Amino acid sequence: MSSEPSILVLTGASGAGKTTLVAALTERGLPGVGCYVFDSVGVPSPEEMTRVYGGGDQWQSAMTEQWIARLMRNDDGVRVAVLDGQVRPSMAIGHLRRLGTRRWQVVLADCGHDERNARLLGPRGQPELACRDMDCWAAYLRGQADALGLPVLDTSRPVDVAVAELAALVEGLAEGSATAGERLGDGD
Repeated sequence: MSSEPSILVLTGASGAGKTTLVAALTERGLPGVGCYVFDSVGVPSPEEMTRVYGGGDQWQSAMTEQWIARLMRNDDGVRVAVLDGQVRPSMAIGHLRRLGTRRWQVVLADCGHDERNARLLGPRGQPELACRDMDCWAAYLRGQADALGLPVLDTSRPVDVAVAELAALVEGLAEGSATAGERLGDGD
């Protein structure tokens, strides 16, 4: 049985660059690092979320808890598990602490509304997500990250710069050391 990995949850609104960062991190082939995509579990319709879980927030909480438990089992034998998911930082932290995760970090991928919406309207091809609700969600996530003192990766800069910062956070978790500005969870 593998030992528990360190867990890094990368959150952000649609179009903020989470998946791009995680894909680039995967391409780096860092030893002992596994990358996972929250939505790979499938996202049910809002009606089904309400029927089965009581609503979207409850579904997100249940899936976040399941993902963290799965990553803690460490079926893949990684040293650091990176989860790409659009989750509330406070929710992720709550589950990480409650489940007793020893080493963890929550990080926000963020950029300006205009940049994010341009990605959604252009390369992402998801114009329905370039809306006021998503702008509000992005602002909410940024507010939580700021209030909790979490690292924020500015994805409006060249991708390689943000990926290097993400890789440094991942390597810090792998080595068990914190760098300036990092807040590593201790499970307390």
